[in-house]
Amino acid sequence: MSKPTLTAVFIAFLLTSSGAKPNGKNKKPKQVVPAIECDMRAGKIKLPEFIVKCPTNCMESKEKVYGTGVFASISSICNAAIHSGVISNSGGKVIVMKMAGQANYKGSLSSGVRSLSLHNWRESFSVSVGKPKKGVIYPPTLVFVTPKPTTLKTDEPKILPDSMVSPVTEAPETESTTAPPTTTPVATPTTTAPPTTTSAKPRVTIHKVREAGSSHPYFSSVARQSQSAQGKGPMQAFRGSSVYANRFSPRTNTGVHRSESPTIRRQPHVASASAPEPEHKPPSVTSHGREAPTETNPFNSGFSARGHKPTARAPKLPERTQGDPNCKVDIAFLMDGSWSIGKRRFKIQKDFLVEVSQVLNVGTAGPMMGIIQYGDDAVTEFSLKQYSSSNEVKSAIDTIVQKGGLSHVGKALSYINKHFFSDANGNRGGAPNVAVVLVDGWPTDRVEEASRLARESGINIFFVTIEGPDENEKQNVVEANFVDKAVCRTNGFFSLPIKSWFALREAVQPLVKSVCDTDRLVCSKTCLNANDIAFVIDGSSSVGTGNFRTVLQFVANVTREFEISDTDTRVGIVQYTYEQRLEFAFGQHNNKADLLNAIKRINYWSGGTSTGAAITYAADQLFSKSKPNKRKIMIVITDGRSYDDVRVPAMAVHQKGVIAYSIGIAWAAQDELEYIATDPDREHSFFVDEFDNLYKFVPKIIHNICNEFNSQPRN
Repeated sequence: MSKPTLTAVFIAFLLTSSGAKPNGKNKKPKQVVPAIECDMRAGKIKLPEFIVKCPTNCMESKEKVYGTGVFASISSICNAAIHSGVISNSGGKVIVMKMAGQANYKGSLSSGVRSLSLHNWRESFSVSVGKPKKGVIYPPTLVFVTPKPTTLKTDEPKILPDSMVSPVTEAPETESTTAPPTTTPVATPTTTAPPTTTSAKPRVTIHKVREAGSSHPYFSSVARQSQSAQGKGPMQAFRGSSVYANRFSPRTNTGVHRSESPTIRRQPHVASASAPEPEHKPPSVTSHGREAPTETNPFNSGFSARGHKPTARAPKLPERTQGDPNCKVDIAFLMDGSWSIGKRRFKIQKDFLVEVSQVLNVGTAGPMMGIIQYGDDAVTEFSLKQYSSSNEVKSAIDTIVQKGGLSHVGKALSYINKHFFSDANGNRGGAPNVAVVLVDGWPTDRVEEASRLARESGINIFFVTIEGPDENEKQNVVEANFVDKAVCRTNGFFSLPIKSWFALREAVQPLVKSVCDTDRLVCSKTCLNANDIAFVIDGSSSVGTGNFRTVLQFVANVTREFEISDTDTRVGIVQYTYEQRLEFAFGQHNNKADLLNAIKRINYWSGGTSTGAAITYAADQLFSKSKPNKRKIMIVITDGRSYDDVRVPAMAVHQKGVIAYSIGIAWAAQDELEYIATDPDREHSFFVDEFDNLYKFVPKIIHNICNEFNSQPRN
């Protein structure tokens, strides 16, 4: 080889060596995939998007999945991935992406995993094949939502769904699974500062301290109140008053009191050295006879007449009490903050709520209490979970400032139905939900539709009406008989009319007795009053007239166990042969006696057996008109094999969230019964050898319906 050639080879070698990547420093980092167990729920992991590795044989774990395609966060990640076809039962890598909660999750059977239907959950997730996109590196470790340990233990630990831990009543959450908690365990409430947390803080209130030796009579002279940053509300002549209003405020010729800034939002309390007004100064009176607000300048509000600034106090740990276990209810008090009530009556209303809280004996094992104030809009003063003793509730009520505006009760009921009774706000699920509405006079909007939706969500509505309209004022009421349209029953149990604000204190004991009488809280959502039930009855020739009457008796026996009304359980019936006939629809018979009589009057049809067509017909004629807050239940009763396919119609109703039971008698086909049933493994399918033995299955069906309801997670 010539010398120039050797030189060229040497130069090429140097160039190649200089471009090499020493020690692999620029090599793409390898994705670390943390392993999880079959029971790991997406809601337990505090990351918006992450990758995990599922083990083998998760299908055998029977961990529950809620939804199809998009799953509720209480679902097993691995079984959701199998259901979606992302992995098989042999396990594998899964990418999980969190998203907002949905109103409904539809169950289905896919890839050997049956998912369940669920109404309304706060967080969702989807799954995809565990192959990260180019350049995307997911967190190598998982951050779990778990409470920190504490040495202060008053009772057994309670695991909340998706670890929705209250920042007031529980220890804060740790941000990582690898780092130990840094908060010092609580030893005594007086020596340890409360732990901090990065979770959302509850609304901060400043508690007043009552001077030593001061008395608290129920109707004491009016204390000086801190004013809100609202100006005087526009006092349109929207409401009349009863003759009792004259006792409180003498009539003048001031007419309608107007304001130029009714929408200014209220501010926190600030102390001031301004002098108090004379006690004898008469309040101005509106054209409808009630006190108008006495402020003259909206920008002077937010100040107190105490004459000194409140001293800062060191924060203290929440006072936890057990409460009265015989009154385990979750109560929302809707207090009237409208301008028509006046400051004096507003103070009386606050004193009334304080006394109610003391008599209730608020505590974690008994009643829990929250307050919403309404005017033009509704605002939560404090939630169910925020205070867990009557003394804490009293201090919080003392700080509430009048909101002003009109008396929009309907809007307030819509607000509590959508926002107040939730797990995040302290709703306990097993405790009945109660809303007590205090109204000065009457509402300025309609309440019927908002009340109906609230009742169907399981909220027991009570009305305490003070100084309601007299005969001359009833023409001013927006919605006549508004109380009867709002409450669960019009038997007087849910309504307390009070003639005068002076008599309000007399309602404390009767109200507490009523809200604690859980046996009579008929609007609480239970397995017996939260359903739309469709019976699909075989009327073919093989049944016969005598046996058909036995089937109707069975249907009546099942129906008799439920609470029947338009706001409780509703029943519809379809009879079928080759054709289908709607015997009656949901809501057509709204009391138990009428419903049982209608069942007796059904005539036997006779003909062939097309069960699949009957299921489709029931879906179109009944479940398409089902109410959104009701559980949809279908009970199919047949004595033979169908002439048409039942699988596709059954799958269609399952996907619509219908819980299907099948009851086969004599010559019924076992395979068809299992296709019809939502979950044969959970006793949704029954076989009866003779018609006369049908009665034996009534308790079992009721038991299964209630067991499923009680095991379903609450929103």
